Amino acid sequence: MTEWWRDAVIYQIYPRSFQDDDGDGIGDLKGIARRLDHVAALGADAIWLSPIFTSPMKDMGYDVSNYTDIDPLFGTLEDFDTLVERAHDLGLKVIIDQVISHTSDNHPWFEESRQDRSNPKADWYVWADPNPDGTPPTNWPSVFGGPAWEWEPRRRQYYLHNFLIEQPDLNFHHMPVQDALLETMRFWLDRGVDGFRLDTVNYYFHDENLRDNPPNPDHEGPDTYGFQQHLYSKNRPDNIAFLKRMRALTDEYDDRMMVGEVGDGGETAIRIMAEYTAGRDRLHMCYSFEMLSPEFTARHFRHTIEGVHDGAPDGHSCWSFSNHDVPRHVTRWLKHAADADLLASQAAAMLMSFPGTICLYQGEELGQTETELVYSELTDPPALRFWPEVKGRDGCRTPMVWDDSPHAGFSSGEPWLPVKAPQAARAVAAQQDRSDSVLAAYRAVIAFRKSQPALRWGETEFLDLPEPILAFRRSHDKGALTCVYNLSRTPATLTVSDDAALAGPSRATLEAATLTLPANGFAWLEGKPRLDA
Repeated sequence: MTEWWRDAVIYQIYPRSFQDDDGDGIGDLKGIARRLDHVAALGADAIWLSPIFTSPMKDMGYDVSNYTDIDPLFGTLEDFDTLVERAHDLGLKVIIDQVISHTSDNHPWFEESRQDRSNPKADWYVWADPNPDGTPPTNWPSVFGGPAWEWEPRRRQYYLHNFLIEQPDLNFHHMPVQDALLETMRFWLDRGVDGFRLDTVNYYFHDENLRDNPPNPDHEGPDTYGFQQHLYSKNRPDNIAFLKRMRALTDEYDDRMMVGEVGDGGETAIRIMAEYTAGRDRLHMCYSFEMLSPEFTARHFRHTIEGVHDGAPDGHSCWSFSNHDVPRHVTRWLKHAADADLLASQAAAMLMSFPGTICLYQGEELGQTETELVYSELTDPPALRFWPEVKGRDGCRTPMVWDDSPHAGFSSGEPWLPVKAPQAARAVAAQQDRSDSVLAAYRAVIAFRKSQPALRWGETEFLDLPEPILAFRRSHDKGALTCVYNLSRTPATLTVSDDAALAGPSRATLEAATLTLPANGFAWLEGKPRLDA
């Protein structure tokens, strides 16, 4: 096996917002296939498609009602086959989202399960009796607010939903559930997909004894979910055995992979990423929300990478700065930058230097910023419920911008989310032929990464330099690169040894023994020169 995924650059496509070819204002598979040249020209190795399965769209496809068909909004199975063929012709692998911790309440499995306690699907979901006073069986909260339990009068029981009420949790302690889900994955493997992104992979199992979660004394913020330490509602040790079953399935096929989303933060996320990728019989790699946070310090990036490596030296990580669930990183980190474009270019260079697999989110290569929306434009359930303290995820999901035609070339119809002027100004066409554009910077650093074995496969050693300087070495065989980043809007200088020499598309100057990093500057230095603050 080639294990192509170990150094891959994966480009995440949010199908609703990439390209609409039928004019209904919602992106589709034909549109994605037509725009894949852009992804290939960027230098990516694979695409990850957010959910495209049949769904009532209560949570934009993360509530699946049929795991083996395409929602008509996006097209047909034949359209999917054509997309896969086009991607493979361009040298792009295809990864699809698997949302198997829960289904839609419209899924036939749940419609049968909720009828009574004796039907063939009675145990396929997490059901529990009420407390004597009628209250839910545990104190577990939903990520989207309120309790994680909903009453079903037909069974006179509660069912678990870690997310929306319309997203009941499957019972992974029931082996027929595991078997059925593995068969749905086999369906797509047989259809030619190259891998899976596993949504909320640490939520699959719950504590069968239904113990209450303890409080989290460190919680700050507007959400109620963070008030607890989620010891019993997720992160259960039972999950490892099922991950091994999934790995055994993908190992039946050549060159397939799985990347798990760990829906957690802090030390817990680092520990779980390590556990889930240890050895060669679990997930191929994981990512958490650590790199998707507002924190922009050398210590944070170093601690996250070292923590995963120390926890699972034989494991593998996937790193990204933006995705469909968090504000775009240019907006999150802008207070640390002199200019949005400088920040975007630095972030690209930094991400391409990290060990492991890299994931980019559509529009990131344009330096795209978060869209400011008003309440009447929202579609995201948490924002609709908790506005204005919770802005929701719509701001990072607005359509891709291609050119200066109406709706930035995304659709001939009214888009499902608006394209606003600040975002439209960053269109592909406006950057395509500019050597100083963010798009050009992304293409350059991706190409540089691919040309450097040290960046693709090298060992990583962090250097002890004071904030705001992040520095580390990547070494492979006899080759090495020293990577240096100024994470601030103030220029910085370092003293370097005489053997220092700039490499690649660095944004710094090197004169005699002085390396000067401008605001949000970065440098790749050949070999292992000495650096001093």
